[in-house]
Amino acid sequence: MVQSKTKQIIAVLGPTAVGKTQFSIELARFLNTEIISADSRQFYKEMSIGTAVPTKEDLQKVPHHFIQHISIQQVYTAGDYQQEALQTLEKLFEQHNTLILTGGSGLYIDALLYGLDTFPEVDPTIRKNLNAQFQKEGIAPLQEQLGHLDLETFAQIDIQNPRRLIRALEVCIGTGVPFSSFKKKPDKTKRNFQILKIGIKLQRETLYKNIDSRVLKMMENGLVEEARRLYPMRQINALQTVGYKELFRHFDGDISLIQAIEDIQKNTRRYAKRQLTWLRKKPDINWILPSDSPSEYIENLGEL
Repeated sequence: MVQSKTKQIIAVLGPTAVGKTQFSIELARFLNTEIISADSRQFYKEMSIGTAVPTKEDLQKVPHHFIQHISIQQVYTAGDYQQEALQTLEKLFEQHNTLILTGGSGLYIDALLYGLDTFPEVDPTIRKNLNAQFQKEGIAPLQEQLGHLDLETFAQIDIQNPRRLIRALEVCIGTGVPFSSFKKKPDKTKRNFQILKIGIKLQRETLYKNIDSRVLKMMENGLVEEARRLYPMRQINALQTVGYKELFRHFDGDISLIQAIEDIQKNTRRYAKRQLTWLRKKPDINWILPSDSPSEYIENLGEL
């Protein structure tokens, strides 16, 4: 990349349901700029309600990038995102000095801001054995194993995603050291743009109420019907995520619809808790409340 350090990314961070989308839109409108999404769940065209993608009205207010731009049928990695997002930044920085990055997927945020980590190759039979264990025993033993071997990674990744779990475990087992030990330190990888991080915080009780209400709103908006359309493709990795896998269990006859809804709420709260754990380890975040005005915040900051 050839941008000078006068170019800047403002990363709007926070757990799910905290208000990142609306704050980012207001901020982008105030700065007359565009938004880069780093929410990996919102990449997929087929998933709308369960991933809380911005509404059509929101998308019309501000140009968004990496919202529903690929199919769940495609294999799309953090490396793919990093490459495409950097290319997008290159073009957008020709028109704007500041861009907004927002999302709750820590891996994708760090990939764009700092670059991906380099992990050693491990014996492929380890992954084969872990996959076999998952098929036989389910996801819980893998979660317990990772929590024992690498608590830092356990707190950062989506532990409901078997692929992410198995990837971390195979490195832990194959190397004898935690998966997290191979992760880059942010200050060791430099991008040719400045980074300002804004974190939106809420009291946990309020955040959890927001989550529970959002799930109920998703149900009203047709999440069951959306999940039913995707049910024939339920083995696809992108669908092994909160909001869909619980309803798939309901369709299988394993749990009632009421139980599925409660599980979605519970698992989303757990996901938010892991996001908060990841965010608290970032010392350079400027924390604000959802009620704070983006324009007033930026003007008071005096950095733009």
